[in-house]
Amino acid sequence: MSTIFEQATRAKLRFETNKGLLSVEDLWELPLTSQTGKANLDDIAKGLHRELKDSEEISFVEEKKPTDGVTKLKFEVVKSIINTLVVERKAQAEAKERKEKKAQILALIAQKENEKLAGTSLEELKALADSL
Repeated sequence: MSTIFEQATRAKLRFETNKGLLSVEDLWELPLTSQTGKANLDDIAKGLHRELKDSEEISFVEEKKPTDGVTKLKFEVVKSIINTLVVERKAQAEAKERKEKKAQILALIAQKENEKLAGTSLEELKALADSL
């Protein structure tokens, strides 16, 4: 059983954007969205979805376009890339949040240790300093 990425690379799929044609590999470099009108995965997915919906219209006279299978494959590839990037970004954000929380906890531990040390008597501090 072949994956959608194997099918896409064998078919040498190209995706139309305002930057020109992009390969499957190029899609990984695009942002999920863009406020500045640059090529992005959301716009590509919306365009492919529109094409698929347009091709679903029933005609009793015209045959279906032969590109329907290609469009569906393109759409599945873009959706897969979007899902992967969303999961990766969420994991990165969670890791960053955990790292910040750990740094905060370590700072509080150091503060508590300093408070405890500051609460010891002068003689005990001298003894500690001599023992080091």
